[in-house]
Amino acid sequence: MTSIEGDAPDVRPEPLHPGPDVNVGPLERGLSVTVGAALLALALSRRRGRGSLALGLLGGYLAWRGATGHCPLYDALDTGSAEDEEDERLDAGGHYDVSVEATATIGRTPEEVYAFVRRMENAPRFLAFVESVEPLDGTRALWRARFPGGGRFTWESEVLEDRPGELLVWRSQPGSAVHQACAVRLRPAPGGGTEVRLDVEFEPPATPLARVVSCLFSDSDRYVVEEDLQRLRQLLESGEIIPLRGLAAGSPDTDAGP
Repeated sequence: MTSIEGDAPDVRPEPLHPGPDVNVGPLERGLSVTVGAALLALALSRRRGRGSLALGLLGGYLAWRGATGHCPLYDALDTGSAEDEEDERLDAGGHYDVSVEATATIGRTPEEVYAFVRRMENAPRFLAFVESVEPLDGTRALWRARFPGGGRFTWESEVLEDRPGELLVWRSQPGSAVHQACAVRLRPAPGGGTEVRLDVEFEPPATPLARVVSCLFSDSDRYVVEEDLQRLRQLLESGEIIPLRGLAAGSPDTDAGP
């Protein structure tokens, strides 16, 4: 209850020079400080030459980046390695900047498409790089994947949204080495069959900077998700996959019974 004659509200002025937003995670901040300090020490030991000046500037920047937790490049590209405090959930239609999507019409009913996708062990048959999925219970599953270059990783996922014949959303558990989130949205197509929209977020272990560089020089993320959906369509309509250029090596069998 507010008193009419109460004291004036406690208004605290905002700082005149607020610090930069933190968009660098703790591990990367520590690494930046360590590398920055090492480069500064190396530059001071040389003292002369353009090379020592460049090392000093780079070391100073990295040390500042680690101390403040702010990266101007991440800021400009709207990314970062700092984890959000809230446990956000992926919603079909609302995506992170790194998400990609594709849409196709599949000649099966929404119920048939949903039944196939809901069996998580079917995921390696159409999702690139996924080797196996082991269901743990009704909502959780253990994933194993092999990435280009030979790296193998495992992570645990959880189903977040489950509406039979309409929507299925799952995501890797917070803190997993791999960030993976998928949303499969289904609706009857006007001419028959099912309109399927596949939304995918897939980030192998790497710093955001490495992912940014990859995105700048490659459009493979977009390419892969379209092929994922194409494989799903072929499996459900014909029971076999016509080899595609981006198909992961060692794909499982092609028997597509939902």
